[in-house]
Amino acid sequence: MAQLQDKVIAITGAGSGIGRATALTAAARGASLALCDVNCKGLDQVVEEIRALGGVDVVGTVVNVADSNSVDAWISATVQHFGRLDGAANVAGVESSPDGTVYAPIVDTTNEHWNHILGINLTGLFYCLRAELRVMDQGASIVNVSSVGGLAGRESFGAYSASKHGVVGITKTAAREVGVNGIRVNAICPGITQTPMMDRLSDGAPASMVASMYIPLQDRGTPVHMAKTICFALSDDAAYTTGALFTVDGGIMS
Repeated sequence: MAQLQDKVIAITGAGSGIGRATALTAAARGASLALCDVNCKGLDQVVEEIRALGGVDVVGTVVNVADSNSVDAWISATVQHFGRLDGAANVAGVESSPDGTVYAPIVDTTNEHWNHILGINLTGLFYCLRAELRVMDQGASIVNVSSVGGLAGRESFGAYSASKHGVVGITKTAAREVGVNGIRVNAICPGITQTPMMDRLSDGAPASMVASMYIPLQDRGTPVHMAKTICFALSDDAAYTTGALFTVDGGIMS
């Protein structure tokens, strides 16, 4: 099992889904945790659950990743509390516009829809990545969450797909920039995963998209599947891996 003993790990989107599973898995593997989410209730619940395990230093902070000042303050407070930052999982993301629209052809995609999704999934992730890299030292590791939607086009899903393609690009760029400093940056590309977001995505999905998402392993992934891959990439077991894409999709992209 990839261990994270004595490592300080920051996790965005920790209040639900993959972020929550990553927080619980990292805690079980010995990490100290700085967690954030805009979902105060979900964040408080996961912090309480981790504290109940005992032996883990965990701090939860309400952060809007689309606000660079909020992100910078969170990372600064994390280093002030723990003394350093050894790893980060940038999980926070959204699939819909503020009015709840998920699927829209490019010609029908509003500015608000586009800006909201890109602002959180890509610009927000950039804010987190930038702040984390500014305080990290040799041996640190970052995992960004992309998607199988970041590896191929998805009809009526342009804003989300573009945001996740962007995550792949910035991950590979960062890996090349900071490798000389002994810092690793990788990405995970989840497939169909049993999360609240996937429940929303399943409602009204274009038939052609559903047909293209055949799963050779015959079942949806779970947040824990994703969390275990993230924790491996954060651990020293992946010490020679950077700029990589971990496609955890049951074989959809095979």
